[in-house]
Amino acid sequence: MSKISVALLLAAIAATATNGFSVPSPSSTAEINNNAKLKSDLLQRIQKLRILKERDGDFSIDFGVKGGEIDKKTRAPQKVDFYTISEDVGKAADEVMDITSELEKCSPTDYPTQFLGDKEQGKKAPLNGEWKLLFTTAADANFSKNSKRGSASVKNVVDACRGSITNVIDFQGGSSAEETDDDDATPSAKKEPLVKSLNVVIGAKAASKSRVGLQFKYAKVVFSRFFGLKQQWNLYIPVPAPLITRLIVFFSRVFRFGKKVDKKVPPKAYFDVLYLDDELRIQRTGEDNLFVQAKPTWKDAVP
Repeated sequence: MSKISVALLLAAIAATATNGFSVPSPSSTAEINNNAKLKSDLLQRIQKLRILKERDGDFSIDFGVKGGEIDKKTRAPQKVDFYTISEDVGKAADEVMDITSELEKCSPTDYPTQFLGDKEQGKKAPLNGEWKLLFTTAADANFSKNSKRGSASVKNVVDACRGSITNVIDFQGGSSAEETDDDDATPSAKKEPLVKSLNVVIGAKAASKSRVGLQFKYAKVVFSRFFGLKQQWNLYIPVPAPLITRLIVFFSRVFRFGKKVDKKVPPKAYFDVLYLDDELRIQRTGEDNLFVQAKPTWKDAVP
């Protein structure tokens, strides 16, 4: 075997061992540099958007249909309009989405759903691991301090071995000074929220090389107090999605007997992976909501 062949073989082994799975690399140094620049630009645009939202305000989204979180007809997450905050915020959000479109054209991973649901090789799956949310157009994943839901951090944990995804929402406490009207209370003092966190567990299955089919399993609500006592406890809420869908269709027909009924069953939940490497993940859901997520190991990405 020639020295060149040996060198190439060793390089391939090293590339595979680095992340536990082999991610196809861009074919040239120019493409690598282009991806790095686009990712850097993306983070800068997201930071610009955050600064403008601090200046001009944020969404005031609350739970349910009335709160603007869920669509009245489809019961799917609403898509936010950044221009309702200000024109500057709207343009900044457009800049973020423009860069995601550019990154979509040069994703280095050809098979994002590989090993998803594989008990033996799931840890090698490109999607496996924890992903923190940087940007989204989905109303149900946008949280701010000026709403009843309050501010929160959002992350997404993929367990590829089990074929599951857990959406984790950690709610942040409000200022004690604000809630008690105590002039002496310090701004740093925080009151722990009643709902400490919400975990939504979803079954995930590869529908294609880049599409992930979803089936909601259950939600776990973590409370910080129990009838006024400071005692953490969990409430598990089953979400049998297929059964609920059937019941909705059945009862709509019963109560609208003799009338024309739309028999179209709600579409199955899914998301398409638009860009994926070992630091950045960009996806679009069936409701056309965009998500930009980063691995905690990407130190430049601050949620």
